[in-house]
Amino acid sequence: MKRASAGILLAAAASAAHALSPRPVVTVEGGQVQGRIEDGVRAFKGIPFAAPPVGDLRWQAPRPVKPWQGVRQATAFGNRCMQLPLFSDMVFRSPAPSEDCLYLNVWAPAGAGAKKLPVLVYIHGGGLAAGDGSEPRYEGAAMAKQGIVALTINYRLGVFGFLAHPELTAESRHKASGNYGLMDQAAALAWVRKNIAAFGGDPDQVTIAGESAGSYSVSAQMIMPMSKGLFARAIGESGSVLGRRGAPPLAEAEKQGAEFASGAGFATLKELRAASAETLLQAQGKPGAPWFGIATDGHVIDRAPLDSYAQGRQAKVPLLAGWNSEESHARAILDNQEPTPERFQAALKKLYGDDAAEAARVYGYDVAEAARDLSSDRWIVHGTWKWIDLHAKAAPSWRYYYSRPRPATLDGKPAATGAAHSAEIEYAMGNLDGNKVYAWTEEDRAVSRTMQGYFANFIQHGDPNGPGLPAWPKVTAPGANVMRIDAQSGAFDPKDRARFEFHDRQFAKP
Repeated sequence: MKRASAGILLAAAASAAHALSPRPVVTVEGGQVQGRIEDGVRAFKGIPFAAPPVGDLRWQAPRPVKPWQGVRQATAFGNRCMQLPLFSDMVFRSPAPSEDCLYLNVWAPAGAGAKKLPVLVYIHGGGLAAGDGSEPRYEGAAMAKQGIVALTINYRLGVFGFLAHPELTAESRHKASGNYGLMDQAAALAWVRKNIAAFGGDPDQVTIAGESAGSYSVSAQMIMPMSKGLFARAIGESGSVLGRRGAPPLAEAEKQGAEFASGAGFATLKELRAASAETLLQAQGKPGAPWFGIATDGHVIDRAPLDSYAQGRQAKVPLLAGWNSEESHARAILDNQEPTPERFQAALKKLYGDDAAEAARVYGYDVAEAARDLSSDRWIVHGTWKWIDLHAKAAPSWRYYYSRPRPATLDGKPAATGAAHSAEIEYAMGNLDGNKVYAWTEEDRAVSRTMQGYFANFIQHGDPNGPGLPAWPKVTAPGANVMRIDAQSGAFDPKDRARFEFHDRQFAKP
């Protein structure tokens, strides 16, 4: 017994030495991976968490990772998933787009202690059609310096990640199709559950987080049967599956997929699987091609998301979520014209007909702000509010309102007038220096310290409050219960419930 105990101690010592060396080695599902120390943080990049979804595995649930021999180098990002260049603000450090893209990245504190560390799994945005875990704004090193094991993950996108089709449904033992990207996310979370202890992480303290499509994904993971028990906390930044589009029924998604296939010249599933990835990608980018998104397939999303949340079927984990002050601009509902009272009233009549007077009542304030808010609410804010409002009935929830505009750019473009969609990411993740576009000020850095502090507290304790930060009440507290995050942060009462209940009534109409 003494000899066996000594052997265990020697193995543990060797493992610790590996972990703390300049080229740390960790054993995970599939084999050993070697990362490196970067700026005082252990970084492991391009770790496969599932088999490449290529060939016959295109439009299949992710399969277990294929084991490898020897020590696999984990010092460079893996491929990003197939996508078109849709968003100018995306900066990739991954080598190329490919169907072979199911990789994740881990940043962990360099000093591996006895205490298990909380874990953050960040899901990138990009409309479920673009994005990548290599983007500098999502880098986990700054969170690792807060004592958190941070990960970014890839998941299949667009037609590769969300195509539903009658033939795919027929071949599935669950009689479902679509949502492959959500299954990839769940597979990554299952990988974290099994492997994160090797990096010093606590599998029972996993927070899932994301922005935009990543936030949509977080809200979906919270109602997915296959993801039950894989995370303990959730963060959502601007978006949820309870928004305008929601998750249409499988039959509707199948019809969309069949029309796409026939329009692209593919008569059968066999032909679709035989097509090159580039051919499918170009077909997806043609005018009139559909946007592929989450569907209520009866398996991954087993019922309408609104029903799941209304019935309290979601994971009852603490939630921190919110949105930005200018998710969409006023001109988006004003035929690209500047807001005036006359144009706003005309827009309300066009959008809401007989309900225009009610809309005018709930948006009865400064016309520029009202038009901006209505535009934002219609696109992404109402769905985010609905998620928070329903979840707060089941678990502790905190809501934020982010209003810090980005500063002037380094090439002289003036500062923004409001906090645009996605503007908060670098602040929340502590990654201002990774964005080389803007002339960050000391005030921006102070805002980042505040927002990252709230996020780190929540990831570590399930509550954003902590020393040195303004008190943040739960959203169920009366009065001032929303945290405005800006140069001067503090709780306030936005008095906006009437706006969102108006949209509730609009969505309830046949």
